[in-house]
Amino acid sequence: MNDAAEIYAPTERSRVRRSPKRASYDRDTVHAIIDQALVCHVGFVAGDAPRVLPTAIARIGECVYVHGNRDSTMLRALASGAPACITITHLDGLVVARSAFHSSMNYRSVVIHAHGRAVHGARKRRALDALVESLIPGRTGDVRPPTAEELAITSVIEFRLEEVSAKTRSGPPVDSKADYLLPFWGGIVPLRTVAGAPASDDAAVRARIAPPPYLVGEHANGGR
Repeated sequence: MNDAAEIYAPTERSRVRRSPKRASYDRDTVHAIIDQALVCHVGFVAGDAPRVLPTAIARIGECVYVHGNRDSTMLRALASGAPACITITHLDGLVVARSAFHSSMNYRSVVIHAHGRAVHGARKRRALDALVESLIPGRTGDVRPPTAEELAITSVIEFRLEEVSAKTRSGPPVDSKADYLLPFWGGIVPLRTVAGAPASDDAAVRARIAPPPYLVGEHANGGR
């Protein structure tokens, strides 16, 4: 996809077929869902068996990145260029309908089909910083940077955002007309991830250090 394009052109793999009205190929929509993710799930094949594993994800421009130990099955497979399917889901609410059939969830999701490649040098360091910032904005300037040995045992895999789609649901339940007359409550139970108060690890610290502002209250990244 051209970096200046406003949408991702649907492909045979990325086109949403079930409830296509909920689909979006809008670039900004896709980016927003990715950027708010604390975790993604990576589907791949190792040997003759499919696997799906959770991991952190970060985006820089039109690429997303995952990382891990260079000897892990997932990272070895992805570094070899094996096809991958990366999914992200944010649950925004339980949709409580008057029938079990129409009960659902409100959500925002992205599916990425891509082949990965290992990155090295400055590109690798930039991606690792982005992964830290995706979880805790502001943290990269507040920690020890990785050593040469730590960098050597860590693999970073890059995926281009080309075959990608978003799918979302919002709003109240959509019941059958007759079901609105039933004596059952219907509505939405909102859901969101909320960061709690930081719990300090003081076991090996000589001086008590207060949690940094970006981990406290409304500044904490988990409250989304």
